[in-house]
Amino acid sequence: MQKTMGKLFTVCEWIMRLAFVNLLWILFSIAGLLVFGIMPASVALFTIVRKWQMEETDIPVLKTFLTVYRQEFKRSNGLGFCLSLSGAFLTFDFLYLRTVHGALQLALLVPLMIIAAFYITTALYILPVYVHYDLKMITNLKNAFFLGVLNFHMTLLMLVTLAAIIILILYQPGLVPFFSAVSIAWILMFGGIYSFNRIDARQSKVSGG
Repeated sequence: MQKTMGKLFTVCEWIMRLAFVNLLWILFSIAGLLVFGIMPASVALFTIVRKWQMEETDIPVLKTFLTVYRQEFKRSNGLGFCLSLSGAFLTFDFLYLRTVHGALQLALLVPLMIIAAFYITTALYILPVYVHYDLKMITNLKNAFFLGVLNFHMTLLMLVTLAAIIILILYQPGLVPFFSAVSIAWILMFGGIYSFNRIDARQSKVSGG
């Protein structure tokens, strides 16, 4: 009975932690007027989730969130601007394709779909890479893309899981304030750490050989 109560307490504690950091993400995104708040808040969120997944569970959540938010405000917004601009161009190109017909539409659609796949792959891994390594923005983008390609099975799993989370949130919008962003961050960070470890193991094997 005592063991069962202990496990139940641990589950409740983790639910509260996840809900708390999700609320922090929402509040600090709004504090930055969304446009300037989402990226530093997301970096702070991913930093905390990364620490949790690496078994650093006793970190002061609020203090860590505030520190990362302030330190990464400018740099993370630079990355956010780059991703947003690229996404806007892709969206515009897809909208333009609707005005084109016949062979030209097909000729433009194929390369555009490939570029969109590259963009989505990079976007999935960019924040895990950002918080795990201390690298320049271009290097982060390159590493995120190559990690996604080299761990294609994990990339697909992440996409499927994200789709499931989004569908669940759409059907249960009451979950948004408590588990929306943190659940997405948990999945992406899990996939990122798995991919980092896999690449590190491969490099160690090559070095050892």
